[in-house]
Amino acid sequence: MARYTKEHKQVTRQRIIERAGHRFKQDGIDGSGVSTLMSDAGLTNGAFYAHFESKDDLVANVVADQLRTQKESYGTLRPGREGLEDFVHEYLSPQHRDNPGDGCPSAALLDEIGRCGDGAKGAYTDGARGIVEELAARLAPEDPQSALGKAIGLFTMAVGTLQLSRALSDHEFSDKVLEQGIENALTFIR
Repeated sequence: MARYTKEHKQVTRQRIIERAGHRFKQDGIDGSGVSTLMSDAGLTNGAFYAHFESKDDLVANVVADQLRTQKESYGTLRPGREGLEDFVHEYLSPQHRDNPGDGCPSAALLDEIGRCGDGAKGAYTDGARGIVEELAARLAPEDPQSALGKAIGLFTMAVGTLQLSRALSDHEFSDKVLEQGIENALTFIR
């Protein structure tokens, strides 16, 4: 039997997490079985338990990874409120709406995370808190705590708007929801 290095195991684990993140956001947590997730990563079902205790453990790791990656991506935005405007335009774009597998885990998975165990909820809480703190720091760099409520409002407005736009079968109406969401969010952050 071949022995793999610790680095190989870490790379494989990260590949599983990344592929599962895409699949979860595309098909849902409940709609993604271990067999499919492992196939996506190019592995057999038997390899799953060498990396995770359970599917719940995988979900918690995926949620933490997805939100950490999302928060890190905000570093590419312009500083301050201008960066928030960029965030709003990117987040509430038709491209983001139409590609949930490549987008925000909150908009794609929030309802399912609410039904998950404490591990996934804890990972989500930590990740969402980090995102809200990042938004607050952009709203009020001199005193981010003072903007925490407004940052929560902005985050929930963006997530809810994107979720609603994805649920609509009328493409024109969905576009209007995104457009109005952008207008509302920009008014909110100014």
